[in-house]
Amino acid sequence: MKRALAILLVAFTTGPVLAAGRPSLNAYFQSNLTDTAYQKKTFDKVAKAWKTPAAADLPAIGKKTVVQAVIAKDGKLVSAVVSLSSGRKGWDTAVLKAVTSASPFDPLPAGFQPRSVEVHFHVSVVP
Repeated sequence: MKRALAILLVAFTTGPVLAAGRPSLNAYFQSNLTDTAYQKKTFDKVAKAWKTPAAADLPAIGKKTVVQAVIAKDGKLVSAVVSLSSGRKGWDTAVLKAVTSASPFDPLPAGFQPRSVEVHFHVSVVP
């Protein structure tokens, strides 16, 4: 089960204004990573890296892209893949680019024993 760091991404207001909604980012961390400060810093790095794609690449309200990422103990991005497509290639690419551009992340918390952590980044258009 994933633990959610569900924060509406107000920082996504940069770039073109979406006529029918606004982008929203949620990050879901592996349930055994309970350090909320680490989760917030990781979330903020991805949010800061976000660039809204061209209007033609925007999905319908309610559609989302999910990028599954694995972060190593040293903060390096081990992998990042689109596991759920919004149906708009440009949007999917923008989400993947935000995650990859945000790396490297901070090293995992000192007390966290596993060698990596999985994070799911969900970016959708909400009303």
